[in-house]
Amino acid sequence: MRRKASLLTAFLGVLASQPATAQEAYPTRPIQMVVPFPPGGVADITGRPTAQVMGRLLKQSVVVVNKPGAGGSVGAASAARATPDGYTILMALSSISVLPVADRLQGRPPAYELDQFAPLALISADPTVLVVRADGPYRTLKDFVEAAKAKPGTINYGSSGVYGTLHVAMEILAGAADIKLFHIPYQGGGPAVAALLGGQIEALASGPSAAIGQIKAGKMRALAVWGDKRLASMPDVPSMKELGYDATFYIWSGLFAPAATPPAILATLRDAARRTAEDAEFKEIMAKVETPIAYLDAPEFKTFLDRDAARLKTAVERIGKVPEN
Repeated sequence: MRRKASLLTAFLGVLASQPATAQEAYPTRPIQMVVPFPPGGVADITGRPTAQVMGRLLKQSVVVVNKPGAGGSVGAASAARATPDGYTILMALSSISVLPVADRLQGRPPAYELDQFAPLALISADPTVLVVRADGPYRTLKDFVEAAKAKPGTINYGSSGVYGTLHVAMEILAGAADIKLFHIPYQGGGPAVAALLGGQIEALASGPSAAIGQIKAGKMRALAVWGDKRLASMPDVPSMKELGYDATFYIWSGLFAPAATPPAILATLRDAARRTAEDAEFKEIMAKVETPIAYLDAPEFKTFLDRDAARLKTAVERIGKVPEN
């Protein structure tokens, strides 16, 4: 009888230890990184090297899955609803905090709520850049603003979607310059860049990494940046602030997981993100796409996110309800 009791105790002990062992082994299969935009935009440009290096450090593939639509809402909502087991993470832009506010303004239930996500790490942050075609009529921001004042509502610009990151940036400029522009939304920054190059739109707020190759190739011209100062990668391009416009907007990329993901798994992902930001290969890749690393760990990123979300909420509410073209 005692022997049976001992065997039962030992068996129960083995069962009790299995969840902990499984948790300690994470990850045991590939991780999906949702990028809620098409290839070619800022989230994708930052997400792919992040996934590549994180995968090496975690000894499991991190696979980028582009899920564009609705300015980023489709992909973000899919990540919010994913099983919180550490096998789905999200590379989001600053628009992640804008879209629930925008949904309410448009009179519809939000596709997701910000509190459905656990911030893991801020990876990059850059001011957006106002770009036009190099063969177009606008050589300076002054040219662009004067043309917009002469023809209110006729000069068009593209974006990554209604209330998306690039839409909000352009409307911040429109408010600061007292001009009216015509908005044409696309499914992401990549398609918007293609539309500009193809002549379907006249202007675009772009992340520097998504535009700098076309600028160097002589296909685009940068008129100004939304930062507090000039970009190191574009020293000849003035900031809007120095040109007299109170228009500041940073496009950042950050990693998130579903909020209910177990703390031990969140800790593993945070550690992998930290080591990725410190990795020589990652630094080299990000330097090549001229995207500065702006790493913040989860607690600092949460503080940054809350502050940025409050600022963007004010900006979006100032824009108000807009027609979805």
